[in-house]
This record gives sequence, C-alpha cells and structure tokens, in this order.
Amino acid sequence: MLRIAAETWDGRPALHQPAGRGAYRTWSWRQYLETARQVAAALRAAGVRKGDIVGLASETRAEFYLADLGVMSAGAVSAALYTSLPPAEQVKTLAACRPRLVFVDQPRALRALQEAGLAGLDVPAVLLAGEDSSAVSFSEFLESGARALEADPELVERIQEEISPSDPAILYLTSGATGEPKMGLVSHNAILANCECGPPVLPLGEGDSTLAFLPSAHITQRLVVELLMVRMGVQVYFSEGLSKMPAEMRSVKPTFFVAPPRVWERIYSSITTEIRKKPAAVRKLFYLGLGVGSEAARARAQGREPSAWVKASLKFFDRAVFSKIRERLGGRLKVAASGAAPLGRELAEFFSAIGLPLIEGYGLTEGGVVILNPLGNPRPGSIGKPLPGVEVRLSEEGELLLRGEMVFSGYYNDPQATAAVLRDGWLYTGDLAEIDSDGYVWITGRKKEVIVSSNGKKIFPAKVEALFKVEPLVNQVMLLGDRMPYVTALFTIHPEAAAAMGLVPPGTGLAEASQSPKVEEEMKRIVARVNRQLAPFEQIRKFRILDREFSIESGEMTPTMKLRRGKVIANLKDIISELYMGREEFE
Repeated sequence: MLRIAAETWDGRPALHQPAGRGAYRTWSWRQYLETARQVAAALRAAGVRKGDIVGLASETRAEFYLADLGVMSAGAVSAALYTSLPPAEQVKTLAACRPRLVFVDQPRALRALQEAGLAGLDVPAVLLAGEDSSAVSFSEFLESGARALEADPELVERIQEEISPSDPAILYLTSGATGEPKMGLVSHNAILANCECGPPVLPLGEGDSTLAFLPSAHITQRLVVELLMVRMGVQVYFSEGLSKMPAEMRSVKPTFFVAPPRVWERIYSSITTEIRKKPAAVRKLFYLGLGVGSEAARARAQGREPSAWVKASLKFFDRAVFSKIRERLGGRLKVAASGAAPLGRELAEFFSAIGLPLIEGYGLTEGGVVILNPLGNPRPGSIGKPLPGVEVRLSEEGELLLRGEMVFSGYYNDPQATAAVLRDGWLYTGDLAEIDSDGYVWITGRKKEVIVSSNGKKIFPAKVEALFKVEPLVNQVMLLGDRMPYVTALFTIHPEAAAAMGLVPPGTGLAEASQSPKVEEEMKRIVARVNRQLAPFEQIRKFRILDREFSIESGEMTPTMKLRRGKVIANLKDIISELYMGREEFE
C-alpha cells in the first residue's frame, strides 16, 4: 500500500513533523517508502525475523509512522504502547509480549522505562528522537538499513515474499475499560480490508490534510489517521499537544479531523463559555442563529428542504456568526469525525447547527473501524451505517455482532478469551444496540455496564451521561445505582466555566470551585433539567461534586479516556456510601 502511494504521489509531501517555531520537517511519499524499507532492512540485520514482535513506546509523531510501516514491511508484528500509562505498566506490557526490539520516542522516556525495569528485559532500544548512550539513534539505525540494502538491493522484496495475508501485522493493547487489558492480533489482510472501506465513503485525496494527535496505540489513530491516509494520499501534520492544537488548527487548516468526544466537548465548552462573556445583544444573536441552524439541520436529517425563511436567515447567521467559529478550526474542514467513544446527541446537534456536522463512527480493537454516518445524511445520536464489506446483526439480547475481513485474528496467547468473542464467524462486540428501518445503528449501552436497580429496572449509564455533555460546567459524570433503590451520580466540573458563569472568582482552582455553594445550586438546576428528559426510574436522586478529576494515574480512566467504573467505585466507596444514606434530594 505504501509502495503504491509512493508510485502515485512520489515527491509530494506526506508527513510533517513539528521542528519548533511553527516550522516542520517534511517527508515526501517517496521518502516515506524508502525510510520504511531502511527500517525493515535494519530490523532484519538486527536479528528480527518474521512473526517477531517489535515494541513502539512513542508519542504519535512522524518517526512512529516510519518505524511502524518498517516493522510491518519486515514481516514483524508492531506493538504500540499507551505512553500515558505509568512506565511500570508499559514495561509490564513489554514483558507480556516479549519484543525482540523496542523503539522509544526520546531519551527521557527511555530513562523512565529503564528505571521501571526495561533494562531487565534485555531488549535492545532504538531512539526515534535524540540520543542516549544506552540506545541506538534512529539515524544510526537507518544507516545500518541503508548499508544492508546497498549490499542486497532485493532484501526487502524477498522478506515480503515470505509474508502471507493472514500473518499478524499489529498487536493492539486494548485499553481494558471493563477488565484487564488484552492484546489483539490483526492481520495484514484485515488492515487492507479495513482501509478499502474508506474510499467509497470519504471524499479525501492528495489535496487534503489532517492533524494527528491521538495515541497511536489506539485503533482510531492507527487505522484511520495513519494507515487510511496512506491508502488515500492525505498529508498528515503532527500536533505538539492539546495546548498547541487551537493554533495548529488555524495554521494547518486541516480538511479532515478525527477527535474523541472529549475534544469536541472542550471545543463546545470553550465556545459557549466565550459567548456567555459577550454583551447581551451578541448572546441573543448567537442563540437566535443556533435556533435557525438547528431547524435547518433537523430538516436535512428528515429529508426535507428547510423553509425559504430559514434558508435566508441561515445565510446571514452563517456569515455573521458560524463562519467565525469554523475559522477557529481552520475554516477548511470538510470531514469532522468523532470516534473512540459515544458522542452525545445534543452535542452532535450543536455542531450540525453551526454548519459543522460531526460524522460519528464506530470501531473497536477486535473489529476495526466498521460503521460510519453517511456524510450527506448523518443522524445525530446514531453511529451510522455499516461500511462496505461489513455485516451487522443483533443477538437475542440486543448485542451488536459484526462480520467481515477486517475482524481481528484473536487475542495474543489467549484462546479462551478469543473463543468468548469470536463465535460462528461473528464478533460479539459487548455493545448493546438498535438498528432502525433505514439501517442506522444506535448504541444503547455496554452489556457489562448496565445498571440494574434493586427493583429490577435496567438503566444504561451511557445514555444518561451523554445528556450532560452539552453542559459547559460539567467535565465528567458517572452514574451509580446497581442493586440500589435509586440512581445517583458523581460529577467533576470545569472551574473555568464556573468562573465564566459568575459562580466563582476567576482563577479559582478545581478543589475550591467544587465546594462553592453557587456551583452546587447550578448543578442542581442542571440535574433537574436532565431528569425531565428521563423516565422516573432513570432519574438522578442524589449527586456529589468531586474535588478532583477521574484520572489515568488513579486507575479510574483508561488511556483512551474511558471510565473504569469498578475502579471509581473502589476508590470512592465512602462518598458513594453517603449517597445512599438519608433521604433522596430530588423527589
């Protein structure tokens, strides 16, 4: 796939790695291919053979892409780590998959891994950036590959003749939201089959660009923002981090951007917080425009033409208000996608109203990226329709099942876990879903995360939690109530939003803001507003605002920012016990 890209786009730019002060180091498609070939040859010279695992402990950067494609070109299996995990956890993962070599992104990360036990694994390390006496630098590694190719120009071609479509190419570490992380093997054929789903549904090509920032251990980043971009010839710019992203969006002006709901929530919160600071006339103009935009979006979703008045009004509001918001995201986005976690319906409707419909999709480590909303007719709240080559159906329990060439081969060294999810050719996803008469799929919850109250009523926390995503004050929310008489919730808040709303003085920290009586009163109003949208048995009767966020460090969040509900319950059992003492606060 990379060779075809190099033959097609040759010297045109492919990868752009930040080099400081707004400058980039750029690799062309031809250089991308040649560097991957050098990596493959260097790996073979270092004793890495077909089927061996190679670790990648790196942030998402151009050199990760070069190493990743090189590992797969060598017939080895590429295993990326979640670098947001503590170094000891990363070393534990490396020990479990026994790599022959590991790429590390920089000296500081290498030292942290060595202190956590990497040195004891006796695995040679290659640094993707910088130098350290205990590792080979990337430039030295590429030189060894260049020498091997000079001595044997057909080396990589011979290596690739050994590889068959069913051989493993990637070992994914799943993030383990509902238990211990597992490792999933994905074949060359599965990757290619999944990449072939892209061209029929995404209008992208050599004139397009994207901004990469998600962790490369995650399938959304790895498959969509890395491998699919090779298939479609899209330029990739790499972000220096979330704090730099607003400026990068304006300078890079991407046409394609994939982000999890947490990023879209932050963008929404930032927009609405700023609007609250504006004079009354500006606020009125914005909300009036939002109403017009919502009506136009609703009409399109229902397959009808908006009225002449709505169309005329929308032109004005788009020019006066919404175009300025879109400019903050570069002004050129033609595909804005949300993935990696469920997107709240109200959040989707907001972006649709401002002329930037979020295209929600669905994928999982074990199944690939398999469902996407049609660009011309997205339905907020739905994950869309199956991509070409993907079959879906529901089990008797309402669990979403998938079938297709892009489904994974199984869990690494775990036939029992593999047999539990791969049955009769179908992948059991663990997600509960509904499929409407037009073929759109709607996720209703996780099979393992259903709350069953003491009176036997079933509550799907994801559905209720999604209703809070349009509240600027709310940062995180977790529903409670399994085997309990009523539903309660834990919240974390945005102190900046609290300050913008006049609830606390500017600059107030999270711990102090969470104790504010005004914040408590506002949260009561928010909960009451959400409760009105719920059945009586789903309604939140008590809540607590925490003085800290749920975090990866505390074990309460996965590296992909999914809640580990069991860990939260274990960590906060005293607070949770208090929620079920005394009388209910919301009758």
